[in-house]
Amino acid sequence: MRIVLCYPVTDAHVEQIRRSAPQCEVIDAGQQRIDELLPSADIFIGHAKVPVDWDRVLRAKRLKMIQSSAAGLDHCLVPGVIDSDIPVASASGLFAPQVAEQTFALLFGLLRKVKTFIDAETRREFIRRPTDDLRGKTVGIVGLGGNGRTIARALGPWDVKIIATDYYPVRCPDEVSALLPAGELETLLRQSDIVIATLPLNAHTKSLFDADRFAQMQTGVCFINVARGGVVVEGDLVAALDSGQVGSAGLDVTEIEPLHTDSPLWLRDNVLISPHVGAQSARRVDDTTDLACENLKRFFAGQRLVNQVDKQLGFPHPDDSWRMRNE
Repeated sequence: MRIVLCYPVTDAHVEQIRRSAPQCEVIDAGQQRIDELLPSADIFIGHAKVPVDWDRVLRAKRLKMIQSSAAGLDHCLVPGVIDSDIPVASASGLFAPQVAEQTFALLFGLLRKVKTFIDAETRREFIRRPTDDLRGKTVGIVGLGGNGRTIARALGPWDVKIIATDYYPVRCPDEVSALLPAGELETLLRQSDIVIATLPLNAHTKSLFDADRFAQMQTGVCFINVARGGVVVEGDLVAALDSGQVGSAGLDVTEIEPLHTDSPLWLRDNVLISPHVGAQSARRVDDTTDLACENLKRFFAGQRLVNQVDKQLGFPHPDDSWRMRNE
């Protein structure tokens, strides 16, 4: 059997995978060779960021398992994979602490007007200007999976009220005042001073935040997106910022990446943009490899994978979630 890798491994990571599956040949394809080598894979570990001919992969009838090195699965959950019996596991929740840190960087940057003060610093202007507070706010978290739960725990000591929605509204954390079904999103939006999007991108969530959703939010809301860019209709967000319906926005992801240089989002004092770095971590490849090795052992033992996803939804049930297992 052959394991094909497509994430930035070192020789030590490759050797770790070999030890976990000694019966397999392990090949590091990288982005340069993944389209060529993926049809020969029995197991795929990684994230192809280049176009892959998935029809050719499926026609080869070799692929038996996918372990994504990312939480998002739009790179591999093509219709043929969804309809197959190939188990797919994600990295959902694996980098939740880093996503929470990025959320706080964007949130505090907006509340404390960091962009304004950095601009003043370049002009050597030492002038006090108004700022805002986190304390006392109602924070709505849309998608209480691994990332959302970690953000909620981090927000707990800040004297805020936290409400959340999730497709599986179970195991409500102590920090969360109300955990609502996904269908009650409007309730969350109407109550929240700050809305944080942490939900996956799938057929149900694509373009979820459109003009109607922004209109349901409180006037002047602070909107943070550390989910996927495709959950937001970017033109509608720009219009909501223009009207003042959205008071500020922190975006680690955008509808099209990289964000076009002529996007009006670049020019706003009330918008902070980071280039999809929320899950970056010095330990990212180490942690990904540890998860992959655990799932290789499970696969060959005939066990269900950690973070095995519902392929129609694109994320794992809480019982399979890596983050839930490690809380």
